[in-house]
Amino acid sequence: MIEVCGLTKRFGPVTAVDGLSFTVRPGQVTGFLGPNGAGKTTTLRIILGLDAPTTGRALVGGRPYQRIIRPLHEAGAMLDAGAVHPGRSARQHLRSIARSNGIGAARVGEVLVLTGLDAVAGRRAGGFSLGMKQRLGIAAALLGDPPVLMFDEPANGLDPEGIHWIRQLFRALAGEGRTVFVSSHLMSEMALTADHLIIIGRGRLIADTPVEEFVESRGRRDVLVRSPRAGDLAALLAAHGAAVTPEPGGGLAVTGLEAPAIADLAAARGLPVHELVPRHASLEDAYLDITGDATQYRAAAPAGEGAAAR
Repeated sequence: MIEVCGLTKRFGPVTAVDGLSFTVRPGQVTGFLGPNGAGKTTTLRIILGLDAPTTGRALVGGRPYQRIIRPLHEAGAMLDAGAVHPGRSARQHLRSIARSNGIGAARVGEVLVLTGLDAVAGRRAGGFSLGMKQRLGIAAALLGDPPVLMFDEPANGLDPEGIHWIRQLFRALAGEGRTVFVSSHLMSEMALTADHLIIIGRGRLIADTPVEEFVESRGRRDVLVRSPRAGDLAALLAAHGAAVTPEPGGGLAVTGLEAPAIADLAAARGLPVHELVPRHASLEDAYLDITGDATQYRAAAPAGEGAAAR
């Protein structure tokens, strides 16, 4: 497990992390979310011993990361894909890291294949695209075959195939019983990949919850219905206990009845239905709702967006 206990980090007058506590458990992908400046990267750096906390502690497998003799065998991480000597080849970069942790050259070859870099292993990393550097950083994190893995924005620069690959990789690693902790701003990917969420804002914990439970508890759930006889249909549904709200364009937002029941009632009364769409809030909707007060850097609405954008 990764355990963060009462963690606080101050940089002069700025408090980047403020009394933060949570546990990241094995066997699932845990998404680490929060607005820019929320303290996510600082927290990851403290977990990995790169920054010292002002107060509190962070443990990996019950120990501070600094006390692990060969840390790549216990925890692998990628915080900065650009942290590679530009003159070294991908293979040389990984071999130098492997030697420092007593890892053989055969494992270097395995992670090059696993990350799709075997064909370019002899090329200098300085000529790599951002997506290729991301793959190289992931390969380095996997070198020691560790039970704990941490990634900061791992999908940056990846093409659609790469994003699909990394999603499958993370889920496979969690399926093997590993602890997978992923910081990301890509809500659509977190919705498909994460099982659990840790959400912070202004350095403090906002939510520690399973993904499905979070979305269900925060978001809208209704059925959009369109009919040329919208008035008659609205009266019928209201008579059967539904709450019906007119929407722009002639649609009806219906709560209190599921789509099959709405269809059955309309059919029994001979009312035509041209559209019937169950609607559920997305992870992005729920995330924006809960983090609204914690967003420090908020852009102005684009010209012409009007009240809807605000």
